[in-house]
Amino acid sequence: MPELLPVLSKEEIQEKVARLGQQISADYKDEQLVLIGVLKGAFVFMADLVRSIHLPVEIDFITASSYGHCDHSSGDVQVQDDLRIDIRDKHVLIIEDILDTGLTIQRLIACLSCHQPRSIRVCACIDKTERRQTDLRPDYWCHRAQQGFLVGYGLDYAEQYRQLPAIYHLQFSASEGKK
Repeated sequence: MPELLPVLSKEEIQEKVARLGQQISADYKDEQLVLIGVLKGAFVFMADLVRSIHLPVEIDFITASSYGHCDHSSGDVQVQDDLRIDIRDKHVLIIEDILDTGLTIQRLIACLSCHQPRSIRVCACIDKTERRQTDLRPDYWCHRAQQGFLVGYGLDYAEQYRQLPAIYHLQFSASEGKK
């Protein structure tokens, strides 16, 4: 069984998300803002973040993945859904659980740009730089991590651990290995 090493407590996450919501509220005051959550991982973070933003927002979701059941990106980003609301001439904030390689966000920005939004920015719960393959950086983020495979608070490993209220580094023993 892999070991879970604490990274961020539930209370630390709540504090960081509240501050982030205040900053986004100030930055987009009097603007049309659309939040687009990247499923499945961002649903917990986005739910808390929306409650911390004190202005009207539209919400949509898109499904994108490059991990499958592995602990590393395949490099092949799959976008399974399209938007259900019109984002033309609106400010778009992509809500992501973790910005890791940057490949998923890079692909999503390209896809969303075709809809001619006024702007596209990125908000990630975790900005992890260990495996970054692009020059992308989130415009908003709660926590920066250099390395490790993180789970909890919506982040998963093979569809497990999303339900944990805090964020942990999933540490595999040498005998377990990783997929």
